[in-house]
Amino acid sequence: MLRTILTEQWGLKYPVLNAPMAYIAHGRLAKAVSEAGGLGMLGVGRNTPDFIEREVAVIRQDAPGLKFGIGLLGWAIENEPQLFEVTLAARPFLVAISAGDISPYVGRLKEAGILVATQVHSREDALAAEAAGVDLMAAQGTEAGGHTNKRVATLPLLQVVLEAVRVPVLASGGVASGRGVAAVLAAGAAGIWSGTAFLACPETNAVEAARQRVLAARETDTILTSVYDRANNLPWPESMPGRALRNDFTDRWDGHEQSLVQDQAALAELKQAVTAKNYNVANIYAGEAVGMVNRVRPAAEVVASLGEEAEAILRERFRALLG
Repeated sequence: MLRTILTEQWGLKYPVLNAPMAYIAHGRLAKAVSEAGGLGMLGVGRNTPDFIEREVAVIRQDAPGLKFGIGLLGWAIENEPQLFEVTLAARPFLVAISAGDISPYVGRLKEAGILVATQVHSREDALAAEAAGVDLMAAQGTEAGGHTNKRVATLPLLQVVLEAVRVPVLASGGVASGRGVAAVLAAGAAGIWSGTAFLACPETNAVEAARQRVLAARETDTILTSVYDRANNLPWPESMPGRALRNDFTDRWDGHEQSLVQDQAALAELKQAVTAKNYNVANIYAGEAVGMVNRVRPAAEVVASLGEEAEAILRERFRALLG
């Protein structure tokens, strides 16, 4: 058995969290991950408060004591504070707040007995998060899918953060196999926070056309771009573009965002593509580890393989390396 704070103190079977991917990680995926022995995370973007209530009910159906987490966006709850209030009332095991200032929320979450996490992208981020009182942080490298930092890869970032703070640190970005889990655990991570590993799971909210694009993608088929944020007028920080699968739209507009936002035909094309699920134009956020995702598997199988394969690799490698 793998032994980290997540298994020893949190009671998880495997030190695995699914990333709280907005619009993808709904209650069904979070429930499946938690039931399999990881910690399932519900992703909240610019949703309405009743979305949280509805999906929490899905997670707790027939399992009222199941541990799970909720991931919020800092800029979204600043615009819609009720998202935080409903999350607080739901009393999940863990709340993660990223892409914004976490400090105004930590005290109320801890008073409610809820653990607090955030994503960090630098030594300074990590020190600030620790000072704010978080219980856990995810060091997210630029390989990660979705919105991430554009400067530092996961392994160097993980090393820097582990040296800088004393709270448990997860590795996020580029980890989608037992081999990757073994690598970051050996470095000192307490576990992983992975979205890409779960993209092809039937429990996600993704449609079949998107799933097939993920299955066909290689590790070289992603791009870090702000095209979709600018086109959709989303207030993501400039320092956090989104890693997505490359397609005709990104090939045409990446690097030309200012022209894009003034091109009404292109904006209409994107809006229509989203409705039609045309992923030659619409976005699919995925990390560089997408090349490891080559078949449809239930979330429970993904969680178990990440944990059990990592344990087997660590046992074999340490025996070979250390005698």
